[in-house]
Amino acid sequence: MSPHSYAAQYRNTGLSSAVMDADPHRLVALLLAGACDRIRLAEACVARGDLARKGKAIGEVCAIIGHLNGSLDHEAGGEIAGSLSALYDYLQGRLIEANLNNDESALREALDLLGEIESAWNAIPLDQRQQPAVGASA
Repeated sequence: MSPHSYAAQYRNTGLSSAVMDADPHRLVALLLAGACDRIRLAEACVARGDLARKGKAIGEVCAIIGHLNGSLDHEAGGEIAGSLSALYDYLQGRLIEANLNNDESALREALDLLGEIESAWNAIPLDQRQQPAVGASA
């Protein structure tokens, strides 16, 4: 398959337009949802003993969290950005523990914390979403 065929196939999935048409707020929401989905996948993989796929899923979550952490605007976000960064660092540590020890409780804790961040992010009123995001940009 040529690179153009892959690009056409990607465009046909619908994900391309969801990302390409998304504003920065929506992009962060998609990243948070994707991270939560991958933690759920890792939990299922631990339960069925698919440790290779569990490791891949956790690696994907860590990459997403790393991108979210790297996109924080500490100058504009101040204390909120600092707190989010510390939380992202904590989540990375818990995910590493979960991966090394097949620790379902660490996965559950990470999912709960990310779910809280996701809920708070999605609760930002629409009229405030067009402003530069406090503490995060995509």
